[in-house]
Amino acid sequence: MATFIKKIKVTTSSSKVSYHDIQKEVIDAVQESKINNGMCLVQTPHTTCSVIFEEFVHDTDFNGDEFLQVDLNRILDRIIPRELSENTNYRYPGPKHVEFLHSIQDNPQYKGDESTILNGDAHIKASLFGASVSIIIENGEILTGDVGKIYFVDWDQNRERVRQCIIMIMGE
Repeated sequence: MATFIKKIKVTTSSSKVSYHDIQKEVIDAVQESKINNGMCLVQTPHTTCSVIFEEFVHDTDFNGDEFLQVDLNRILDRIIPRELSENTNYRYPGPKHVEFLHSIQDNPQYKGDESTILNGDAHIKASLFGASVSIIIENGEILTGDVGKIYFVDWDQNRERVRQCIIMIMGE
């Protein structure tokens, strides 16, 4: 059995939940791996992101967001509202976690702005949707059907970031 790993970068938005169609990158990785039959695992190492398998929708709103993603965001916003201040129903982040983040201030992601860690809602959404999807590879092609797409989702709306997605292909 052979194993192949490829890491890709995804630049996410600071103003909204961002969905990124990464199917082409996954297909390219499968072709590059030269594995004909096996499994493809697509995973994010970030705790406020998910990788999902969903239907591609041709219709978009004025912001360029696919209707199914807009619908999903509306439903999630009702049950998991955005954490905009420390005076919400979210307990996260607690004082020990804030202290920990201050101890790693040389990490440029935080830039000393505590509002960037008010993202309890993003952590909850990522927990619900999960960090990965697994897809079967048969005869060198991923089995996603005619309308299935693989999306990288960043639920955190507090800052633009360059995220990482890991593609692991195993098989023969």
